[in-house]
Amino acid sequence: MAKTLRSTKDLVSAGLVDEGAEVIAKTEEQFSIAITPAMKQQMQQFSTVTDPVARQFIPMAEELVLLDEELADPIGDDPYTKVKGITHRYPDRLLLKPLHTCSVYCRFCFRREKVGQGSEGLSNTELDAALDYIRTHPEVWEVILTGGDPLIMSTKRLQYIVQSLDQIEHVKVIRFHTRVPSVEPERVTDEVVRALKVKTAVYVVLHCNSAQEIGEPQRHAIAQLVDAGIPMLSQSVLLKGVNDTPEALEALVRTLVENRVKVYYLHHGDLAQGTSHFRTTIAEGQSLIKALRGNVSGVCQPLYVLDIPGGYGKVPLMPTYYDEAKGQVEDYQGMIHQYPPQVG
Repeated sequence: MAKTLRSTKDLVSAGLVDEGAEVIAKTEEQFSIAITPAMKQQMQQFSTVTDPVARQFIPMAEELVLLDEELADPIGDDPYTKVKGITHRYPDRLLLKPLHTCSVYCRFCFRREKVGQGSEGLSNTELDAALDYIRTHPEVWEVILTGGDPLIMSTKRLQYIVQSLDQIEHVKVIRFHTRVPSVEPERVTDEVVRALKVKTAVYVVLHCNSAQEIGEPQRHAIAQLVDAGIPMLSQSVLLKGVNDTPEALEALVRTLVENRVKVYYLHHGDLAQGTSHFRTTIAEGQSLIKALRGNVSGVCQPLYVLDIPGGYGKVPLMPTYYDEAKGQVEDYQGMIHQYPPQVG
């Protein structure tokens, strides 16, 4: 039975790494490695230069290059950590992080300093304290489970958390951020689906960056959730060499929508340490969003966002089509049309 690859030695044995193994071993000292059989199966070229799946998971020497502007906590979680496992940045919603491990470790992860093999999760006592925080804050309308990947928890623990949140009157939405349906689709079992079926609205947000990540097992896992009445959204990260061309981004959003996953966020790359080789410019991101406009359905349009360093939250970076001073609007083909300024 195929196993998850968790070391440089595993990568060499699997034929994913030949030259430069010593350099990759140095990255392993800094950031954990994990590549599931499902993701190895979706790799077509085993090349971090040319393969959009391999590039996301196989370590690179560039990860050892740290820039002055890069941060260990790039989106500012720490100042908003009220009790262990709770990050409460926005008034009506918060993050619940019951664990800090994942099925795979993305080389661009903005929490790469905190997640990894052996990373500490919440004890039962700490989890109950986190749930108590939610109970005593009636302004919390939505709880977002993240981490780590919450869908790798045991079904028993998953069920306990979901049922506990379901019993809190002011919590109206439970949202899961996960890679599991794509990177470890066999984990989406009937038991897991049943654990997510409660009276409170439950949404599953799939982190997926390339159409190549979605094969038949992934389609089946997504269908199990959607067929059970659990809405799915997507979030993707704009990554150089993965989805930073109009063709790659279009293929991604079309694949998601064809599988009944509503396209949600396209994140600009965070200033995580050792990730400069993944980041595009904001102008490049806006150009890609413009390339989608008019060429794909409205349900395929992601919201391009930046998480401002320091914990100041997300802001949209969408391109502008209207120039009020000139009274001109640009259509999706780049043609300019007159549209009078509004009289207030």
